[in-house]
Amino acid sequence: MNYKATLLNKIVNRKAKVAVAGLGYVGLPLAVEFAEAGFQVLGLDVEADKVQQINAGRSYIDDVTHERIRSLTQSGRLSATCDYEDIKDVDAISICVPTPLRKTRDPDMSYIIKAAKSIAEIRRPGMLIVLESTTYPGTTEEIVLPEITGDDLVAGEDVFVAYSPERIDPGNQTFSVRNTPKVVGGITTHCTDVATVLYSAAVDTIIKVSSPTAAEMVKLLENTFRAVNIGLVNEMALMCNKLDIDVWEVINAAATKPFGYMPFFPGPGLGGHCIPVDPHYLSWKLKTLNYNARFIELASEINTSMPYYVIEKVTEALNNQERAVRGSRIVILGVAYKGDVDDVRESPALDIISLLRHRGAAVCYHDPHVPEISLENELLLRSEVYSTGLLQSADCVVVVTDHSTFDWREIASNSRSIVDTRHVFETHDGEHIIGL
Repeated sequence: MNYKATLLNKIVNRKAKVAVAGLGYVGLPLAVEFAEAGFQVLGLDVEADKVQQINAGRSYIDDVTHERIRSLTQSGRLSATCDYEDIKDVDAISICVPTPLRKTRDPDMSYIIKAAKSIAEIRRPGMLIVLESTTYPGTTEEIVLPEITGDDLVAGEDVFVAYSPERIDPGNQTFSVRNTPKVVGGITTHCTDVATVLYSAAVDTIIKVSSPTAAEMVKLLENTFRAVNIGLVNEMALMCNKLDIDVWEVINAAATKPFGYMPFFPGPGLGGHCIPVDPHYLSWKLKTLNYNARFIELASEINTSMPYYVIEKVTEALNNQERAVRGSRIVILGVAYKGDVDDVRESPALDIISLLRHRGAAVCYHDPHVPEISLENELLLRSEVYSTGLLQSADCVVVVTDHSTFDWREIASNSRSIVDTRHVFETHDGEHIIGL
């Protein structure tokens, strides 16, 4: 039987059933895009609450509206489950499970391994399996492929296996799943062809590469590029501080060069699901080959030190009021890792809050997108109601995330001192407002 031709015919005629394993910031937008492209889509997640919300027509991600979910569930195009057995009849599965780091900074592959083993139990000839989770080069061939092919199926003939890295940027109003070019690399050319046809239904532009390993490396290059350049500009901020130079003036002037320069900006540290994590996958893989990825290690060292630098700036701001950190009331504005999202994964705000608390400060926060956060030892903090009274009660206000809903004039006029980590204020007077 020509499984490739049969599967391609199903995809082209929208008769193929598609499953997305992992319904987080990556998986849910992808599932919605496939469903809106005309496929019947079944989402799978281990968290029952997510499954229940989707089946009830509700979204838990800002980038996907309730209306889109409701429309698709009511039409029967989208549903969700917690059981892999429910997706045994699908024709294609995209794996979008988490790939966090362990405390030792090496990859936690347990989610990918569990997904691959679960799919192995329901696999059959004629299926397409695509891994999207960010991981180290070689994962698709070393972990996913053996589980899918087993002892009886041949990749590229009986089943089709590929890697296509996610490129989700939460909160981005310009680029979405549909208009962000997508890289695809299959185990064989037939695998690449099938994956390309499927993703072409949901994504405008597909970029083919020679193998899953090359596709895995593409994702790591993209985010390592950003991590290293952010590390460079963060160190530039440290150096400018030593030299009593305004780093933002330097960056803005350098950015006027029309060639050979791309501006990056300093901040309180790295956050999100990609940049603080992904380069360490590459670094870990290279260590197994007796190679030290020095740029990655150095950038990580600088970026992870930035919350401590923010604490120094807070201490300076309080000293200007003849106050100590211990006993001071400090308000953190924004705990999400970037503006106008609700994602706190790896957010430097969490480290800043913990460091201030350990130094005896009374810390509270306001974030319009994050109603509550958990810190070490399961300490729960809830977002304070934003008001002039909240600002006026603080000995120091620390701007960590520049949400568009913040009124910076109001903040400046009602705060005794401000540590501005995002350059949201046009001028720093060196006492009332202290920048990085």
